[in-house]
Amino acid sequence: MDKAVETTNFDDIPEIALDWHRAGKGAVIATVVQTWGSAPRPVGAMLAVSGEGELMGSVSGGCVEGAVVEEAFEALETGRSKLLEFGVSDDEAFATGLACGGTIRILVQPVAADGGMPKYILAEIVAARAERRPIAHVIDVETAEGRVAGPGEFADRFRMDRSGFEEDGKTFVAIHNPPLRMAIVGAVHIAQPLVRMARLAGYDPVLIDPREAFGSAARFPEETISHDWPDEALAEFGLDARTAVVTLSHDPKIDDPAIVSALNSDVFYLGCLGSPRTHGKRLARLEQAGIEAGDIARIHAPVGLDIGAKSPAEIALAIMAQITQVLRQGA
Repeated sequence: MDKAVETTNFDDIPEIALDWHRAGKGAVIATVVQTWGSAPRPVGAMLAVSGEGELMGSVSGGCVEGAVVEEAFEALETGRSKLLEFGVSDDEAFATGLACGGTIRILVQPVAADGGMPKYILAEIVAARAERRPIAHVIDVETAEGRVAGPGEFADRFRMDRSGFEEDGKTFVAIHNPPLRMAIVGAVHIAQPLVRMARLAGYDPVLIDPREAFGSAARFPEETISHDWPDEALAEFGLDARTAVVTLSHDPKIDDPAIVSALNSDVFYLGCLGSPRTHGKRLARLEQAGIEAGDIARIHAPVGLDIGAKSPAEIALAIMAQITQVLRQGA
């Protein structure tokens, strides 16, 4: 692969907090655990605060952050977790960072041995994320005691990517699914806006095209590019349930190996460019290759939502919308 651009986003909070703690700066993680009414950040959103005043992430997008940061500094002093609640009327909403009236509860946890988030739990979460293993942080907000759990215990929460309280009202489950990724096969014009949209939507994209003139750094600056054949590139990339695959080359020699690899994996989305006629020929080839009808039915083709898209950017938008729909609502 040619090169990858290193980015930091809201999904990197556990890693950043652990780095701050290991550097001796001190670290606090604030997590949205419950909302009522309007809230600009969802349950599970996190803000990391270092003892030197560094911030990463967000729990409200507004003035709530100021109050949370003050509480974070106090938590560093006491070593104790604290559950905060902010409630506002519609008239006061903008002053506290909410779009309109509502209530938000935020758990503030210093990285501390007792009374906070133990370092070993944070390190286990970071290690699982690095290995693309789903993991949950289960917290009793009344006692601040925590543990980690796998998808076998909270299967529905992992599938829906939904953090939240259990029925007892005191057990909060913070879901840490592996970060989203996207493999785009075929460095065509549509891939140029799609790879940018994917990154903006929180995906870590890779572009795959054995044709070096197409998949060049000049056409895709600062993107991760593989010039291996798709089956080899996807094997190296690794395909799992948090990965989307889009084939765009319109060349069976390039697209078909990628499609077969994707169908033999747990990817949550597989979309293929081409007209209904082109897709019909594709289906015939896949059937000849022994791919079962149930697997073939997983393919979204023609790729993207039918919004009348014409330009490469509009088609990329339709693809991104369909991927989001499948991720959030199911196939």
